[in-house]
Amino acid sequence: MSALLWALVTVPLGSGVLLLSAGRRADRIAPALALTVALAATGLAVTAAFRHPTAQAPFLDGLPLRLAVDGLSGLLVVTVTGVTLAVLLFSAAEFGPAEARARFFGLMLLFAGSMLLTVTAATLPALLLGWEVMGATSWALIGYWWRDPQRTSAADTAFLTTRTADLGLYLAAGAALAGGRDSTLSLDALARADDPWLSFVTAGIVVAALGKSAQLPFSFWLSKAMQGPSPVSALLHSATMVVAGAYLLLRTGPLLDASGWGDDVVAWTGAATALCLGLVAAAQTDLKQLLAASSCAQIGFMVLAAGVGATSGGTLQLIAHAAAKSLLFLAAGAWLTALGTQQLPELLGAARRHATLGTLFTVAALSLAGLAPLSLWAAKDVLLAGALETSPWLYGVGLAAALLSAVYSAKALWYVWQPEVPRPDARRIPVGAVPPLVPLALACLALTPLAFPPLRAAVGRVVAGPAPLAPAAWEFVLSGAIALLAAAVAWSWNTRSLPLPGRAKSALVDWLRLERAAKVLLVAPVMWLARAAAAFDERGLDRAADGSAVAAVRLARWTNAVVERAIDGTVTAVASGTSALGRWARRPQTGQLHQYLAQAVAAFTVLAVVLVLMR
Repeated sequence: MSALLWALVTVPLGSGVLLLSAGRRADRIAPALALTVALAATGLAVTAAFRHPTAQAPFLDGLPLRLAVDGLSGLLVVTVTGVTLAVLLFSAAEFGPAEARARFFGLMLLFAGSMLLTVTAATLPALLLGWEVMGATSWALIGYWWRDPQRTSAADTAFLTTRTADLGLYLAAGAALAGGRDSTLSLDALARADDPWLSFVTAGIVVAALGKSAQLPFSFWLSKAMQGPSPVSALLHSATMVVAGAYLLLRTGPLLDASGWGDDVVAWTGAATALCLGLVAAAQTDLKQLLAASSCAQIGFMVLAAGVGATSGGTLQLIAHAAAKSLLFLAAGAWLTALGTQQLPELLGAARRHATLGTLFTVAALSLAGLAPLSLWAAKDVLLAGALETSPWLYGVGLAAALLSAVYSAKALWYVWQPEVPRPDARRIPVGAVPPLVPLALACLALTPLAFPPLRAAVGRVVAGPAPLAPAAWEFVLSGAIALLAAAVAWSWNTRSLPLPGRAKSALVDWLRLERAAKVLLVAPVMWLARAAAAFDERGLDRAADGSAVAAVRLARWTNAVVERAIDGTVTAVASGTSALGRWARRPQTGQLHQYLAQAVAAFTVLAVVLVLMR
């Protein structure tokens, strides 16, 4: 059983490293190899989801590397591998021979493999390994076209923002070691840490998760991540990095509850992100920026679910969102390739020009809006039922955020279904780019009204946590009516400006100016401290070093002038005295026998006189 789990993680990771090592020499075989690996990983994931294997290997002293597949992670590994396969199928059609395909497909496999390691990790060391590789790979993928400074700058912003939040995992690991009762750092044992370490563990997990999932106040990095290729955005937003934080919070629900404050902080942060970033999405005129802001908002519902203990609702939301959002991003990428733009005013009639693609895009958008029988709204109702049990105010904020889902989805659909605008420079969508989107659309269609109750019950049985609440009939009716009304208003509003002050609209388009706030509140103080340290280094330490050098030179000169001369004089005097004594000692040594006898007589005479006098 452990071999199955090791294969699930190491096959995509190893294949990715192999393609990256081969470089351009493997460009021809890279798509086929990547698709083969993704298909094999999907089969392994389905098998693991049913068999629930575990695996363990020595890692650090007393800290083993332990992996496990249970109900929650079993659903996630199937989601990750399934979406990865669809995205790679699309990429194989879109990325031509001129691109560095071995590097791209190698990074994508490494990205997916690190997410598989993250969701199967049963201990903090294993989680940290997947977490770190995923962050580094996302930086390389966002900056895939590294010759463009704007793209590399966006990759740096995304990486440094998430990297700052990732420090929370190290805080959690240190606190768990200091106050935990389980020295293996098992994720299931984190809730049993002693106070006050329990609060530090909770704070570290929460900060790392919110940063990875682009929740407030870290949301702005996801706007920059749109500079990467469309398949990267599709995979990053749907089933890998951006949902990793939400998954971690769903996984560590007992920890949030045991802390006494973590669940409330997480629930309200998720609700606030869903509401605020929903407004940001509604204000965008760039399709990919609209989809990016909607990712923050939709993941906010997952975070809300983790805070109120609605693990089943959050899991349903995660799975349904993965299918819908990957389909939306891939469709947007196909239009970008064909029409050369992602601005909504320039995409008028795009769905009519490419009817099949437009239909698939509509399926995903309606799912996101909650206006189709396949909708994400059913999953939202489950988690909102948990929010209602916690606080009516929390439920109200979540319901308002769900209303905004219908608004920005209807806005996107209005633009792409308008009468077609002639585009003489338009190109054909790459052959083979559309078929991979069909399974994603079918996955969106899976949540029919008849299929949803048993699906909810099945997820409730396999996901650890309390049994999912069944929303009351009035909740379905109310939420559905509000969604329909909001979509109708957004459709009829079409291109008219939002009735907001200019500064407010500008702030929404600029993602609440979160990046500027980060630069003012975080970057600027850090840079000020750095400049102050540099100034102290230049003015203080440099002067001290220069003064020490001058003093050393002066001491050396004084030593040479005084001490050296005194020592030289002493040595010279001793040498002269020794030479004189030597000359005196040599005088009696004449070599004549009678002189030696006379000297002996004189010496004995003196000795006899001394003895007489001493007596």
